[in-house]
Amino acid sequence: MISPSDEALVRDHTVYSCVMGSRAFGLATDGSDTDLRGVFLAPTPLFWRFEKPPAHVEGPADEQFSWELERFCELALRANPNVLECLHSPLVEHADATGRELLSLRGAFLSRRAHGTFVRYAMGQRRKLEADLRQHGAPRWKHAMHLLRLLTSGRDLLRTGELTIGVGAARDGLLAVRRGEVPWPEVERRMNRLAEENDAAAAASPLPAEPDRARIEDFLIRTRRASALAGDGSAG
Repeated sequence: MISPSDEALVRDHTVYSCVMGSRAFGLATDGSDTDLRGVFLAPTPLFWRFEKPPAHVEGPADEQFSWELERFCELALRANPNVLECLHSPLVEHADATGRELLSLRGAFLSRRAHGTFVRYAMGQRRKLEADLRQHGAPRWKHAMHLLRLLTSGRDLLRTGELTIGVGAARDGLLAVRRGEVPWPEVERRMNRLAEENDAAAAASPLPAEPDRARIEDFLIRTRRASALAGDGSAG
């Protein structure tokens, strides 16, 4: 259950929010949920207390998850796939001045670190699929679809230096995987090929080796200072 103070942080201090998941990827079906993701800026005076504001909040809506700005930036600098994709969602619901500046910094978060994080996350999901296959005789096909999507997204990011969320013309093929119409050996073959393509793309990627941490930190400090000067210590 979300606390009233956490709900107030999301309600009153969200700087950026978007729709993620299948709707953002172009893979929605009639039964797809609407996954809401956001970033809130906890007022700076809240950090002066012994009890700090939360790094993230689940809710208040179903399928809603929000990060505090600093935590969001930390994860994005580490090339966390979920957070980077959130920054590039085509379905932006809200962005105030701080949120718009955050979006303008999207490129500063990108680096070749994405090679390790995207592939590592995908391989972790693959192990879960293989466990399902052993235990239940079939993988979770929806998860297999998203694994292929993630590996494709990571490969294209490394190749082009740009993160594209929508699957475009790959939609029908991916939905066929979701429906279980593609045999598991073929799904495995595609996973292996995409992992190899990620490795090859990393070697010649236009992305820098590291993200622009100094630029992001400058943004965070300026934002915290402005919040302190505003003197808003509400939400708890």
